[in-house]
Amino acid sequence: MSSPDFTSNKAENYSRLEKASCSDPFSFLGPQYRSGLSNDPVALRVWMPGADAVWLVRKGQETVPMVREGASGFVWHSENSLSSSPYSLLVDWNGVEQEIIDPYQFHKIMPSANSLDSVSSLYHEMGAQLVTMEHGGQSYRGTRFLVFAPNASAASVVGDFNQWDGRRHPMQRLDNGLWGLFIPGVGEGERYKFELKDCHGAGLPHKADPWGFQSEQYPSFSSVVYNHHSYQWNDNGWQNRPVENKHLLPLSIYELHVGSWRRKENGDSLSYRELAKELVPYLSEMGYTHVELMPVAEHPFYGSWGYQTVGMFAPTSRFGTPDDFKFFVDCCHQEGIGVILDWVPAHFPSDDHGLANFDGTALYNDADPRRGWHQDWNSYIYDYGRDHVRKFLVSNALYWLEKFHIDGLRVDAVASMLYLDYSRKDGEWIPNEFGGNENHDAITLLKWVNEEVYNRFPNAMTIAEESTAFPGVSKPTWAGGLGFGFKWNMGWMHDSLSYIQEDPVHRCYHHNTITFPMVYAFSENYVLSLSHDEVVYGKGSIHNKMPGDEWQKAANLRAYLGYMYGQPGKKLNFMGTELGQYEEWDHDGQLGWQWLSYPKHKGIQSLVRDLNRLYTSIPALYELDASPEGFEWRMQDDAEGSVLIHERFDHEGNRVLVVTNFTPVPRESYRIGVPVSEGYYELLLNSDSGEYWGSNMPVPEKLLVEPIAYHDLGFSVDLTLLPLSTQFYRFVK
Repeated sequence: MSSPDFTSNKAENYSRLEKASCSDPFSFLGPQYRSGLSNDPVALRVWMPGADAVWLVRKGQETVPMVREGASGFVWHSENSLSSSPYSLLVDWNGVEQEIIDPYQFHKIMPSANSLDSVSSLYHEMGAQLVTMEHGGQSYRGTRFLVFAPNASAASVVGDFNQWDGRRHPMQRLDNGLWGLFIPGVGEGERYKFELKDCHGAGLPHKADPWGFQSEQYPSFSSVVYNHHSYQWNDNGWQNRPVENKHLLPLSIYELHVGSWRRKENGDSLSYRELAKELVPYLSEMGYTHVELMPVAEHPFYGSWGYQTVGMFAPTSRFGTPDDFKFFVDCCHQEGIGVILDWVPAHFPSDDHGLANFDGTALYNDADPRRGWHQDWNSYIYDYGRDHVRKFLVSNALYWLEKFHIDGLRVDAVASMLYLDYSRKDGEWIPNEFGGNENHDAITLLKWVNEEVYNRFPNAMTIAEESTAFPGVSKPTWAGGLGFGFKWNMGWMHDSLSYIQEDPVHRCYHHNTITFPMVYAFSENYVLSLSHDEVVYGKGSIHNKMPGDEWQKAANLRAYLGYMYGQPGKKLNFMGTELGQYEEWDHDGQLGWQWLSYPKHKGIQSLVRDLNRLYTSIPALYELDASPEGFEWRMQDDAEGSVLIHERFDHEGNRVLVVTNFTPVPRESYRIGVPVSEGYYELLLNSDSGEYWGSNMPVPEKLLVEPIAYHDLGFSVDLTLLPLSTQFYRFVK
C-alpha cells in the first residue's frame, strides 16, 4: 500500500531515533495526521530496532503487515482515522514473535498540576508508577515513567523489557522539565533505568530513578518497578492510637545497624524478615520503646553505613524487598515498638548512577564546590535554594511516614546544613546575602520538613543531630525555632564520656565537666545519646572507655548508665552497649553475643533491661524531661567525693531520688537534706546489686525521712553510698 508521506524531516527524525536523541517522539511515532480534520489520511509509524517484521493488530480487523521504512522504522497508511482505535503490534524478533501494545498511542500521560505541586502527592506521581490508562474504550495496565531532567536534550527508559536499548523507548519532553512515557505491560518487578543525553547530545551514564521505590545492588544498581499496594498492613491498632505528646512520654531508643546486629552462621546478615523474628522479641524483653535504624535508604557502599544515600525512596535491597521492610515495621508496631529512621538530607554521593551530574548539570547541588561539595565526606551538598530539590527532600520525608508507617526521622548532620562555613577555612565558603554564615535556604527547608511532618502525621516525631548551640532547634516554627521535636544532646554525650573515662581518683578535678550539662539541660527537648559515633574509628566500645580493672570497668559502666537513665532527657543507646562488649563496633561483623555467657556481661544486660522497665514505668523519670520543674539537685558540689544526687518529679509531685557515687569508695552515713517530711524513700533499683555482677554490699531498702535539718532544708535522710553505683529511690508519703 502506497500513500504520500506527510511527515516533514523524516530522515532527520529517524536519525534522532537511531541516536536515542529524540525529544518529541509522539510527533513522529504512533498515529500521525496531516491536520486536525478526522477524514484526513493517517499514517501509523513505529520504531522497532532489531525487528525483522512488524504487523498491525486491531480488534475485529485483519492483521496487516507494516512497511519497513529505513533500518528500524515501520509504517502503515490508511484513509481512515485511528484517533480512537486501540492497536497492538506483532513483532518478529529473529523468528520469535511478541505482541506489544504501542506506547506511542497514549498521549495523556502528564499528571495534574496540583498533584505535582503538592509534596504529599509527588511520590504518587514521579518515578515508575503502576497505572491503568484508558484508550478507545479499553483499559491498559502498565507503568508510567516520569523523570525530572530539565537540561537533558533526550531521555529514554531502558530495562529488561527492551534489552536496555535506549533507542526503543524515547520519552516525551513534557512541561516544567519533566520527561514521561507510559509503557503498557511493564509491571511489578521490572528493572529499569533512565538513559539521558546532556544539552549537547552527549550520552550520560545510565541513571537510577531518583524516585525509585526499589533497587538492586552492584553491578546493575537498577531501579525496580514496585507496587506499594501489595503489602497488607496489620498495625491498625498502632496507627489509630490517640495523638500523644512525645515530650511527656518515655522514649528509650535502641540504635541499630541492620547488617551487623546479628549474623547467620555463614556470616550473612539477617534479612528484614529474619531481623523482625529475632529483634522484635529482644526489644520487647529489653524494655525499649523504639528502635532507630541507621539509614536503610539505598546506598551503593555498605561501608558508608547508609550515610551516602543514592536511592532516597528505596529501602536497601541488601536485606530484602520493600514488602520485607514493611513486614519488619509491622512486627515492631504489633509489639508496641516505634521505628525511627536515620534520614540524610545533608549530602549525596558522587556515584555515576545517582543524582550527581544527573542531566549533565549540577541539578541537585550547587556547581560551586564552596557551597556544593562536602570535603569531609567527599560528597555533594543538596542545593536547598532550588524548588525541585526542596520538594524532593520534603516529599521524601513524608514518603517514609506514609508508605512505610515510620514513626520518626532522626535527621543526620543538621549542623552541616545550617552553616555555610561548616568545617571550612576562610576562603573556602561563600557568605549569605547578609555576610553571615547561616544557610537560610537550609533553615527554611528544615522548618518546612518539620511543619509538613507534624501537620500530616501528628503522632510522628523528628529528631535533630545538631552539634552546635544553634538556637531553637526543638522549638516550634511559630515560636521562631526549627520545629524539630527533639535534639540529640551532643554536649552531654561528650562531657559525660570525657568525665567517666577519668580514673576515679582524678574525677574530683573534673567535677564541673559532669555537672555542666545541667546548665542548658532544658534549653531544648533533648535526647541523651550514646550513639554509634562513639564506638568507631578507634574510640573503643563504651565498656572499654571505662577505667580500672575488670570489676571497676563493669561497675563504672553500670553507674554511668544508671546516671544516664536518671537524668532529664530521652534515652538512646547504640546496640552492644547493653552487652558490655569489649570490641568497638565492626559493620562487617556482629555484636559480641558470646559475652552473655559470662555473668559480668549478662549482669550489664540485665541492668539495662531493668533500667528501661523502671524508666518507662515511673512518670517522674520522664514526664518533665524538658522542664526545669522536673529536676532538683540534692548534692552537686561534692567534687572531692565525686557524688551526684538529684531528684526527679512528675506532674503530680511524685519524686524519685537518684544517687550516684563515681568512686569505688563506699560511704555510710552520707546525709543529704530533703524538702519532704513524714515519709520514706524506698529502693527501686541498685546498680551495685549482685544480680548485675555488683559488689552486692548491703543497702537500706528504706530511707526514713528524719526531722534533722541539713543543707538549709528542714529534713534529711541518711544514705549508704555503694562503690561505683547508682541507686533509685521513690518517695512514699
